[in-house]
Amino acid sequence: MNPTSRTFTLLASIIAFFGVALGAFGAHALNATLTANGRENTFDTAVQYQLVHAIALLAAAWIADKNPKHLTRAAGYLFAAGTILFSGSLYILAIFNLGFMGAVAPLGGAALLGGWLCLGLSVWRDNKTV
Repeated sequence: MNPTSRTFTLLASIIAFFGVALGAFGAHALNATLTANGRENTFDTAVQYQLVHAIALLAAAWIADKNPKHLTRAAGYLFAAGTILFSGSLYILAIFNLGFMGAVAPLGGAALLGGWLCLGLSVWRDNKTV
């Protein structure tokens, strides 16, 4: 496993771990707060995107092992940064009801979209990747 694949796999594991932990925490310990703020769906969206993009980061790790090009590396880092920005801002919005955090989520969403674009271009440019 090359260093980029290892980094992405470790990041994916951490992101997935905290996605599961935060999902459970939100469903139990934070339920009253989320309900009072009317942000249950916001929190659920944050967890869902976090877990989906942990898997996307694993895909980037797998592809980076076969094709350690700059677009593949960019995809992984965009997935990681996008997940932190998107899900992180939604967690803060849901728990603390800070409306301005809703303006941060689109930055994370743009990073996630960029990650998918880079991953697709990486594979498209090198038809030997997968």
